[in-house]
Amino acid sequence: MGILRFLTSGESHGRGLITVVEGLPAGLSVPIERLEKELERRRRGYGRGARMKIEKDHLTIWGGIWNGKTTGAPCGLTIENSEWEEWRSSMDPQSCDPKAVKEKSIYCPRPGHADLPGGLKYGHENMRPVLERASARATAAWTVAGTLARLLIESLGIEVRSAVTSVGGVTVKVPSEEEEWHVASNSPLGCVFQTDEERLKERIREAMSEGDSLGGAFVVSVKGLPPGVGSYVEWDRRLDGRIAQAMMAIPGIKGVEVGEGGRLADLPGSQVHDGIFMDEKGRIKRETNRAGGIEGGMTNGEEVLVRAFMKPIPTLTRPLPSIRLDLMEASFAHRERSDVCAVPAARIVAEAMLSWVIAEAIMEQFGGDILEEVQERFSSYVSRVGRRDDEKA
Repeated sequence: MGILRFLTSGESHGRGLITVVEGLPAGLSVPIERLEKELERRRRGYGRGARMKIEKDHLTIWGGIWNGKTTGAPCGLTIENSEWEEWRSSMDPQSCDPKAVKEKSIYCPRPGHADLPGGLKYGHENMRPVLERASARATAAWTVAGTLARLLIESLGIEVRSAVTSVGGVTVKVPSEEEEWHVASNSPLGCVFQTDEERLKERIREAMSEGDSLGGAFVVSVKGLPPGVGSYVEWDRRLDGRIAQAMMAIPGIKGVEVGEGGRLADLPGSQVHDGIFMDEKGRIKRETNRAGGIEGGMTNGEEVLVRAFMKPIPTLTRPLPSIRLDLMEASFAHRERSDVCAVPAARIVAEAMLSWVIAEAIMEQFGGDILEEVQERFSSYVSRVGRRDDEKA
């Protein structure tokens, strides 16, 4: 059984972020340009904060990759913080300037953030350490890990893409054709049409002028998976459960649906389940995909569709009521440089995390210490069970 896992370390305003990925087979091509591209996609999007304009995500590979390919050893990578010198005096791991620490201290927790529960859990009256690790900045390290996993599944003919479906109550068209998915992937706001992009920008500008923040929703698609990836035999091996956990781990995500999700709860079974038919070549087919490509905790050969719903960012320029914990008196929540809307960025992180879960399940199921072994075992399985998009895979 192949075991794929990753760990990260680092703080939002610390020296940088560390990602260590273990379990990738040897021989996988890893162009650093691809990793940098995904980090750049994560930084994009209308309504992002000032930090996105100065943060360059300088990436360094330390080990596990030699001459452009994985060696089978753990892959170690770092992302440097371009603001480190500005923050060194208050964030140095060994010796901080007390005055600088005081200036950066946080005593007024933000409603909706990890500040208060994290401070209480770990005994931090000054919640700066909580903010630094709970920050969505950590998802840059996740994106690196997920992109390595994505390179693996792409070598098996599996494609991951995403699109924004709403921001602040303004809904936009979901891609239905291959070209539409391509357009959405290259749009800073994840939209198919320019008119929809302008509508979202207007909604974001409105929130910005009001000192508010916005949430929204997005969909992530996976094509090229055969039936039977995942398992029904134990609760923690069910693929939809693993996907939901990964999506919910992304900061701000408060809900996840597979396929048509919650809408199916209000319909009778005859209008919910996807009938099974045979095409003219004698292959199994479906005419609908309400299940979102997963049945019984396993892929069923159709396109996997996952929707995620993101709450508004808790840092507001017009902060909500809070309590100053060091004085235990009424106050307003801490203000930190932040985004107005991060939904388009969250979908890129979701692509990475979904890629990770799929790669993890594939390595568990097929194993292999070198890429060719994984590809041969996967190809043999596909030949046995088929997949719906064989012509394109």
